[in-house]
Amino acid sequence: MPSTPRPLRKLGFLTIGLFDEADPRRGHETTLEIIELGERLGFDSAWLRHRHLQYGISSPVAVLAAASQRTSRIELGTAVIPLGWENPLRLAEDLATVDVLSGGRLNPGVSVGPPMHFDRVKEALYPDTADAEDFGYGRARRLLDLVRGEPASGFSGTEGFEVFSDRVQPHSPGLGSRLWYGGGSLGSARWAGENGMNFLTSSVVKVEGPDGEGDFADLQLALVRAFRAAHPDGDAARVSQGLVVIPTDSATPEQRAKYEEFVARRLPRTTSPQGPARLLFAPDLVGTSAELAERLHAHAAFREIDEVAFALPFTFAPEDYVQILTDMATHLGPALGWKPGA
Repeated sequence: MPSTPRPLRKLGFLTIGLFDEADPRRGHETTLEIIELGERLGFDSAWLRHRHLQYGISSPVAVLAAASQRTSRIELGTAVIPLGWENPLRLAEDLATVDVLSGGRLNPGVSVGPPMHFDRVKEALYPDTADAEDFGYGRARRLLDLVRGEPASGFSGTEGFEVFSDRVQPHSPGLGSRLWYGGGSLGSARWAGENGMNFLTSSVVKVEGPDGEGDFADLQLALVRAFRAAHPDGDAARVSQGLVVIPTDSATPEQRAKYEEFVARRLPRTTSPQGPARLLFAPDLVGTSAELAERLHAHAAFREIDEVAFALPFTFAPEDYVQILTDMATHLGPALGWKPGA
C-alpha cells in the first residue's frame, strides 16, 4: 500500500434521475440541471444510473445526448448500462452518435448478466429468443468490437443510390478507449483488464474465497489490483470508485439530521454479506469534508485510485443535491488534492 494516497485527479458524481410518473419531464429536467451545475462547479464527470421499469432514467444515453448540448466540458458517463437489455450493435450506434455530438466526452459504463427479474420480462424483451440469448461476457465483447470499428457486416460499397459501411457509423475513434466495465467480483475485474477496458468500482463487492469474510475496503482493493494486473497498461489503467459520500459543511441542521438518518438506516446491510450472491455493501460516509477526507485517506482502495464518481443518495431533494455537490467541489475535492476543471 502506498505510504500516502494519490492526489485525486478526477472528481465526478452519479445520480439516478428519479421522477414522478405523473410529471416525468420535471424529473428529467432536474437531472439535466444537476449536470449543468456540476460543470459550473468544475466537476470532471457526471454519471447516470440506469433503471428499467422503474421511476428512474431508463434511457441514460438519450438523456446524455441532451446534456451534451447543454454543457461543453464535463465528461458524461453511464454507471452502468446492463447489456442484457440491449442489442450491442444498436447500442454501439447510439453511443457513437452521442459521443460525436458531445465532442468526445462520453464514458459508457456497462455490465453483463441476465436482466433483473428476467422471468417476468423475458416475453416482452425477447419473446422468441429468451432461451438462446448470451448474457455473459460475450455480449460485452461484441459491443467492444463494434465500438472499436470491427466489421458488423460482410458488405460495404454502393447499392443503387445508397452507400453502405461494413462498420458502425458514425465511428468515433476515441470512444473505444473510454468504455468502462462495472464489476464487483474478481472475475469481472480480470475480464475488464484483459479486454483493455476501464474499471468502475461501486459501493458493493462480492465476497469470495473459502472463508467468505473480509473488510469492504480490502476486498475492493483486491479488485483494483486484479484489474490492473490483467490490463496492458498495468498500474496506469483507469479505475473509478463510486462510494456514497455526503459532505455536510454547508448543510442546514435539518439536512444533517436527514443525511445521518439515511446513513444509519442503511448501515445494517454493511455488517455481513447479503443474499445468495454474498454481496457486501460499503458504509455510506457522512460528515464534514475534513472528516470525510480523513476517512477516505484511510480507505485501502481509495489510496490506490485517483478518480471517483461519488454516488448521490437517490431519494434526496434537488436542493440537497445542490448543497452536496457544492460542498464536494469547494471543500471535499480540494481536501483530497483535487483541482476543479476549467
